[in-house]
Amino acid sequence: MSGTDRVLDVRGLAKSFVLHGIGGRVVRAFSDVDLAVVAGELVALAGRSGAGKSSVIKTVYRTYRPTAGSVAFTPAAGAPVDLAALPDTEVADLREREIGYVSQFLRAEPRRGALDVVARAGVRRGMDAGQAREAAADVLAALRLDQELWQTYPTLLSGGEQQRVNLASALLAPPRLLLLDEPVSALDPANREAVLGMVERLVAAGTAVLSILHDHDAIRRLATRVVLMADGRVVDSGDPSTVLAAA
Repeated sequence: MSGTDRVLDVRGLAKSFVLHGIGGRVVRAFSDVDLAVVAGELVALAGRSGAGKSSVIKTVYRTYRPTAGSVAFTPAAGAPVDLAALPDTEVADLREREIGYVSQFLRAEPRRGALDVVARAGVRRGMDAGQAREAAADVLAALRLDQELWQTYPTLLSGGEQQRVNLASALLAPPRLLLLDEPVSALDPANREAVLGMVERLVAAGTAVLSILHDHDAIRRLATRVVLMADGRVVDSGDPSTVLAAA
């Protein structure tokens, strides 16, 4: 893997939380995490619940500021930047244009229908309103969200439906880097297949993906490499068949 291929290069990343309500106790979420993702590959974060995987994703996205380490992101144009050190305004700009994030939970404006929520994500990435609305309809259909639900407020949808709206918003204009936190956890088999197929096509088109996946079948299907975590540390990394066999 050459340095010029890397979209994401994480080195020595660590995050601890200070619990001020109980005497300033320090809790370590994870430490000494190294990983890299190149264009056109999916790297899967695996491990048991509580291993620190979601905290790593949130720190890469800069929801959390790291305690230590660097998060080098290479934009489509320009030199790598350290997301850990950038001002909030510059991080927000990169999120709008080049970094997508799909969590297990949807945070949407309460009085906008699902189609509007997705279309607005496209507008933020440079589409005109009409183009964004057409693209939003296409991606919602591809993700098998019933058309009769497109005008429904996302807060009234089921967990699996919300998850697909969240994913549609991230995939509307494919980002350079996509962060996924359990993208198929709440989906039935048919909708799971639709989502996995869309992610597969996105990777084939050149997006770099860092995803938390518990489903070993999905990891074997999609992942180029697996980073296995336990107790807040990376304990193994490599080919999915080898790492999963030893897990």
